Formats: sequence, structure tokens, C-alpha cells
Amino acid sequence: MSRIGNQTITLPAGVTLTEADGVLTVKGPKGQVSRNNVEGITVSQEGNEVSVSRASDSPKHRASHGLIRALLNNMVVGVSTGFERRLVINGVGYKAEKKANGLLLNLGYSHPIDFTAPKGIELDVDTKTNTISVKGYDKEVVGQVAAELRGFRPPDSYKGKGVRYEGERVRLKAGKSGQ
Repeated sequence: MSRIGNQTITLPAGVTLTEADGVLTVKGPKGQVSRNNVEGITVSQEGNEVSVSRASDSPKHRASHGLIRALLNNMVVGVSTGFERRLVINGVGYKAEKKANGLLLNLGYSHPIDFTAPKGIELDVDTKTNTISVKGYDKEVVGQVAAELRGFRPPDSYKGKGVRYEGERVRLKAGKSGQ
């Protein structure tokens, strides 16, 4: 049995879950997220408790049982409290500016990078600590935007310059050794 799949999900106040034509939709104060359900996985709601069950013990159903429950939990958490991913910019002259719908990044290239945020994503810049905060209600989109921002200038393995996740440790190489 799936330990994750058997756990129930408690819906906070103001969050609703609906299922129509195999599509799970969660609405809350932060937004609305939809996802297709896997055939053979049933989602049942009793009051504010949601449980996920599977039709059989086939490998496909067993694999999808915990997955759908975890994705559903992420949807509920996202529309109620939201997700945040923080990035740190290291390097002389490397900086980010907040624009109306995105960021303007100076990361050591000959040109600035103009990044436009997708719908549902809020970007904040703290110029004192040189950090970027990516906030949103869809965990996948928040992670994808953070990965794209990091991808513009990944951390250098010799000096550590670049964009990294907060808390990410970069192992620095020794570089050239003198004679």
C-alpha cells in the first residue's frame, strides 16, 4: 500500500475541490489550478477531508496512487498559502531590477536580459541582499520560473559567481596551481 496515497488531505476554509470529466479543479483565495486525473484513481470528498483510492493493484495504478495524492495536496497548499522560491545573485556588477511584468537582469553579458513573468507568478527583488523571490500558487510553474532564472547564469565552479537557489552550496574547484 502507498503510505502517501492513503493519507487524507484536509481542505482549508475557502478552498473547494471539484471533479468533472476526469479533471480535478481546486479553487482558493490565491487562484485556481486544474489537473487531469489518471484513469483508475478515484478522489472522494467527505466534508473537508479528501481521500484518494485506486481501482486495482496494477503497477500503473500503484504508481499513480501516491502521485495524484501528492499533486492534489500541492494544489490545495498552493491555492491556500502559495509557494515561494528564492534565488541569490553573486558577482560584481550582477543585479536585477523589477519591471512592471518581469525582471531586467544584468548578469555580466554584453546585454541586459529582459525576463517576462508568466501568468500567476509574482517576482520581487531585494536590492540590498541581491535576492529574487518567485511566488505563485502553482508549484510546477514557480519551480520552472526559478530554474529559468538560474539558467541565465548558473553558478561558476571556480569563483561561485552567478544565480543560485537560496541555500544551494556550490563546491568550488581549486583552479590553477602555481609553480
